[in-house]
Amino acid sequence: VQLQASGGGLVQAGDSLRLSCAASGRTFSSVAVAWFRQAPGKEREFVAWIDRSGTSTANSASAKGRFTISRDNTKNTVYLQMNSLNAEDTAVYYCAAALTETIDFSSSAYDYWGQGTLVTVSS
Repeated sequence: VQLQASGGGLVQAGDSLRLSCAASGRTFSSVAVAWFRQAPGKEREFVAWIDRSGTSTANSASAKGRFTISRDNTKNTVYLQMNSLNAEDTAVYYCAAALTETIDFSSSAYDYWGQGTLVTVSS
């Protein structure tokens, strides 16, 4: 699976942004997908996860209530809708796909990675 993340940019605190992760190369509905992020000087951290069909999702504590992950298998795309952004959300956001459906918060569990898209939130 090849993944291409997009949609990042510079926004102000309180704004919203929607990231997209477009996939190609393998039946998209055969993989679960997650978003991770990595802020400068910090380790990569889990943000959100969605199963193959899009019926089950999970968020990190920092994303809960503000971020929504969704997918459209007809468009081979996963989205991350981010609302009420704050400076702590500034990071490079990566999408990743896993052949296994069991949710996993560890980046090592994912088989395919996109190149990342930068989100910068000014306060």
